[in-house]
Amino acid sequence: METKLNGSRASEAVADLGWRFLLGSLRTAVPVGSPARAIEVAARAVAVCGDEAEGHLIIDVRPRRVLLVLQSSAHAGVTTRDVDLAHQISTALRGLGLRTEPEIATGAPRSVQLLELAIDALDIAGIRPFWKAVLGYADEAGAEGPRDPIVDPLGQGPAIWFQQMDAPRPQRNRIHLDLSLPHDEALSRIGEALAAGGRLVSEERAPAFWVLADREGNEVCVTTWQGRDG
Repeated sequence: METKLNGSRASEAVADLGWRFLLGSLRTAVPVGSPARAIEVAARAVAVCGDEAEGHLIIDVRPRRVLLVLQSSAHAGVTTRDVDLAHQISTALRGLGLRTEPEIATGAPRSVQLLELAIDALDIAGIRPFWKAVLGYADEAGAEGPRDPIVDPLGQGPAIWFQQMDAPRPQRNRIHLDLSLPHDEALSRIGEALAAGGRLVSEERAPAFWVLADREGNEVCVTTWQGRDG
């Protein structure tokens, strides 16, 4: 039986394969040498998943890398079946002489990550329809409530979620970025950001998230799955 997994179980199940758990999905980026090789990788992943590809597999093909994402659309999260498919895909790609490892391990600029926009709002239900309409966004599977996040149905833009405010905060930018990173890369990225002139606003909720800001106070939350299972 297919069972939905929490972050710690999902991350642990694929850590040795190079896949990373981010925001309810398993992700890996496979470096390739050419567009033709990228298509070959994508085709092999689809063949491994077979009829289950439509309900579990998302592929982003670029000339030098292929991003593979596994998530059960029926459960809106990672399941035991997604873990099985990650193992099978990794085995299949080893047969092509490739490995499902974080890109950073191969000297590429960075590994997998996800970007979200957070909008602070007093009346989430009141503003959510506007953002959904103007961006052409849709409800996320399993999250159709009036205060739930909205997503790009084509996967081209970042997800947007709404943070409840108790009172107006005109002195602060009411839109901030949420950057979801692999749990084993977050600290190094934070260090780089601080060295580049940023400052640490809060680490009270770390490792679930750290709040950083630039010199003018514009904020970004660096997040991981850790600290969220409880």
